[in-house]
Amino acid sequence: MMHIGMTFVVRAAAERTIALCALVAASPLIAIAAAAVVLEDGLPVLFRQKRVGRGGRLFSILKLRTMRLRTTGASVTRSGDHRITRSGAILRRYKLDELPQLWNVCRGDMSLIGPRPEVPEFVDLSDPTWQAVLSARPGITDIATLIFRDEENLLSGAADPVRYYRETILPRKLAINLRYLRARSLTEDFRILLYTVLSSFFPRHFEFNVSAWESASSENA
Repeated sequence: MMHIGMTFVVRAAAERTIALCALVAASPLIAIAAAAVVLEDGLPVLFRQKRVGRGGRLFSILKLRTMRLRTTGASVTRSGDHRITRSGAILRRYKLDELPQLWNVCRGDMSLIGPRPEVPEFVDLSDPTWQAVLSARPGITDIATLIFRDEENLLSGAADPVRYYRETILPRKLAINLRYLRARSLTEDFRILLYTVLSSFFPRHFEFNVSAWESASSENA
């Protein structure tokens, strides 16, 4: 038990160190993106939103703002959403809007790799599946993010995007997260991080092999 606890502490410390170094390295890119946000739609640069973290604890997730000020709409975003700015579309395409979450990792709210945190309206803390998923610290990226990289396009074809997300996409994500947590390892996390970088820089040419991952995770479970 002590070994497991020590492993967790070392892992968390390593992640915070990596996140801090990555944040410093990415600061010029973040500065350029921030300038684009301000020039197109003014301040603020950052978007803050309450998400459900480990154990059901709420925290404020950070993103570069990609939507226009004083606009309202659904809690999910579909392709072509009128709220998204021109600079925001580019940031979302290459996942650059997620970079400020490195600070969430430094703070201990999130991990680099782990189930993506949801907004409270989609979370049922009394559900055993949710309890299992929330036993882990949420991450900047995960397998479900890679599999559903084109989520906005999927939602654009739904008559009711929120309902489609809640009833179709979210259950699939939860199942993927549970499978990931059962087979979680440093090697697997490194693969996810590598795939995330590839999909961010080469979104048109990257395709995640779902079948291969499911086969590998079944062997490791």
